[in-house]
Amino acid sequence: MTVKVQHALGMAPQQDNATPLKRQGATSPVGRRDALTRLASLLVFVLVWHIAASIAQTSTLPAPLAVFERIAAETASLVLPEHLYITLSRVVVSFTVAMLIGTLIGIAMGHWRRLDLFLDGWLVLGLNIPALVTIILCYVWFGLNDTAAIIAVAINKIPTVVVTVREGARAIDPRLMQVGAAYRLPPWRTFCHIYLPQLQPYLMAAARSGLSLIWKIVLVVELLGRSNGIGFQLNVFFQFFDITGILAYTLVFAAIVLLVEGLMLRPLERRVTRWRG
Repeated sequence: MTVKVQHALGMAPQQDNATPLKRQGATSPVGRRDALTRLASLLVFVLVWHIAASIAQTSTLPAPLAVFERIAAETASLVLPEHLYITLSRVVVSFTVAMLIGTLIGIAMGHWRRLDLFLDGWLVLGLNIPALVTIILCYVWFGLNDTAAIIAVAINKIPTVVVTVREGARAIDPRLMQVGAAYRLPPWRTFCHIYLPQLQPYLMAAARSGLSLIWKIVLVVELLGRSNGIGFQLNVFFQFFDITGILAYTLVFAAIVLLVEGLMLRPLERRVTRWRG
């Protein structure tokens, strides 16, 4: 019985005890080197920025130290944390709604050809409508409120989730599903231990691309119609030509994105794909 089938049935594959230790010893230094490489890249970016600001000597390109001082001041006054919390709340809610709805529709379209044909035109339309149009329409239809903002963001993300998950549903190996039927596994166990592991790479791809898209759309939504959040603050800074403020809030937001990617998404992806190794 292969490792994949053994995992599908919830059985631990037989292996010799030295293998995991060997893998840990091999991958741990590689992980540390990767982290150091990423850190070095960020340091080089700051150095290049500092050199460019020193050469330009203009208010339109403040030095990194000035931006970091602004971050400290905005954080001490609690203005930045408050707006950051509001923006992240919208991101989390919009992401969750988009992933749940998009995953359900994607699985259904991947399994039922008639439904796929029926919804394919809607999907193409959703993929090609500009985000700005969706945001404006949601504000007109639902008002300038958080509900409209979340709906607008979710609508823009759902089609991309559907496309990715649909391809995953089409790629499900029917032979593995037959293994579950042969062993008379309950439907929930078949879904959790055979179906989901095969769908997982597509779900992770949808989640990672979804976050990268939702971060940006939420800022546009806040800039156009909300009175708080990072996007609103960036609009205020733009009106006063406050480049230091714009860069300060942008760096903090970018740092949050990198932390989510490095501390949540990558470890989660490694954990759920261990069975493939």
